[in-house]
Amino acid sequence: MATKEDKSQSWKRPDELMRLQRLKQKKKQLAARFNSNNNNNNAKFAITETDKSSLLEAKMAQKRKNPFAKSTENSKKPKTDLESEDSLMGFISSPALPKKETFVKETPTRPPPAKLVLQPFDPNAFSKLLQQSAPGQEDEDVVVEQNITKHLPMDWSIKSRVRFFCCTDLPATQLKTSQLASGLTSFVRCLDTQKEEENGLDISPATRFNQATYYWQHPHIPWMTLFPRNARENAGITVGERERKALAEDWDYSFRGLFQLLRARQCAYFYLCANGFTVLFRAAGTGGRAEIHALMSPSTRGMRHALRQEGIEYTMPLKKDGGGLNKSVEGENSNSPPTNGNLANSEGTNEKAENSEKLCNGDDAEENADDDDDDEEEGDDWLHSLGVDEKEIRKIQTAHQRKLKAQEMSEDFSDNSLLLIEGVECQGFFSFLLNAKSTISSIGRLAGVPPTLLSPVAFPKATMMHLNTRSSKVRMDGVDYFSIEVKGTILPSFLPYICHLLGETKDTFSATLASSMHTLAFSKATHKLLVDDSAGQNQDKKDESEQQNAEIENAAGQVFGKENLSDCGLQPYVVENMCRTGNQAVTLLERVCYDKEYGFAWS
Repeated sequence: MATKEDKSQSWKRPDELMRLQRLKQKKKQLAARFNSNNNNNNAKFAITETDKSSLLEAKMAQKRKNPFAKSTENSKKPKTDLESEDSLMGFISSPALPKKETFVKETPTRPPPAKLVLQPFDPNAFSKLLQQSAPGQEDEDVVVEQNITKHLPMDWSIKSRVRFFCCTDLPATQLKTSQLASGLTSFVRCLDTQKEEENGLDISPATRFNQATYYWQHPHIPWMTLFPRNARENAGITVGERERKALAEDWDYSFRGLFQLLRARQCAYFYLCANGFTVLFRAAGTGGRAEIHALMSPSTRGMRHALRQEGIEYTMPLKKDGGGLNKSVEGENSNSPPTNGNLANSEGTNEKAENSEKLCNGDDAEENADDDDDDEEEGDDWLHSLGVDEKEIRKIQTAHQRKLKAQEMSEDFSDNSLLLIEGVECQGFFSFLLNAKSTISSIGRLAGVPPTLLSPVAFPKATMMHLNTRSSKVRMDGVDYFSIEVKGTILPSFLPYICHLLGETKDTFSATLASSMHTLAFSKATHKLLVDDSAGQNQDKKDESEQQNAEIENAAGQVFGKENLSDCGLQPYVVENMCRTGNQAVTLLERVCYDKEYGFAWS
């Protein structure tokens, strides 16, 4: 027995193992052949101790002992049955395991993009297209009311990209020599080629489209991106002291000339884009305002304090009501008397307007200042009478001032911090921007570079810029669409002009737009001011005759504003869009669809 155990535990050579394996395979084949011939499932091979082949098979069935294995008799962690009985290959080949297909997971697929249905026109399709809030949302869940108007609303935000789609050919972007020259001449001279057909210029749609792709900018530094001001390409660029002085002098002259054009109604609007804020100057009659005005966004507590120090009155139309913080007394110290600039923000309701008019007088302001001082002295005397220490009183006053300061700064750098300066205050605001040190930043990517001036008409020392256009052909839902993509600094007058141009020859078309985030507040504020004005007029109307008179006055005001801006260099229908009033005159646009029968559907 000892000899047999020694033989079983002895090492075997590879040739012996191969010979035993071949013998085993032959035996299995012989057994399978015997079973197939006799069809007798009970017939088995008898294994006896004297049969050498049977003993060899039994030894092969046993697991060979690993001479390097560690003894497990005294081990703390006993081996599992899987490790002691079956090998890894035997476990994988076990029929009890799940099949390979069960481990395959389906990868998530991207939801299909929204498809444009332009022809034939279907109001339901417009509703599903324009009001779908999520890309994977079902069309049946959309119940939002769509906006359809005969005119295109005005959007005062600067666009960075616009893409037009149409089933028929769009104006070509690859221009001939005559078309390029006629487009340049029409833009520089501010000509309406439809009215002045005898000037010998090309009046094709491609020429008119090219005319709308130009704008004026100052300063222009080719190796810098001056809009948007926070572009990554500006990193690592420095401007020397000599260059800073030259840029400041040129910018001073350009800003003065452009503002004078605005006052004379030779320019309808222009933008001033600084590092920390953007200002939209608009002429009288635009946006429903009867006087020249400016919108500044965003603002900070320090900027508002500086404006109050200069005596510039302003309002904050987008600021939320916060228990009196919507008034201009924000930012005042408890010991400082109210000023005219602070009282300007108390407008918004009739009661607030009446109070502001009363407090605008010097005597009333002095009386209120005296009352505030008396209240504070009484409060301090009351605390002293209670035995409160002087240090504790100072701590209470400091905590109160910090609380007021935190409330005032809660909406800084947001759209709600937008400021509206109009009327004679706009001249003071112009002087403030012209002389303030904060206008030209001394740190950052564009340190020493003056703010960017953007205008649709020419002004002193301005550079004529061009938008990038690219035409292509896309296929959606089995239908071929012609497309034109426009990139660059797209001013508000561009979209009304192009929509009017395409509406003359196309039955249907659509456009998708991307806006600059820093200029969205201009459209929000203008829309809110128009809604508030219309709501106030509706409250004042008592009978139909007064209502009709108010409508006539509004129409007369629009015509008056349009006629005053007839020489501003823009087309009459663009000026009409700027001077239009009503709840749907101004809005933020992201997608526009046009049908000649129904008008514009927008979202």
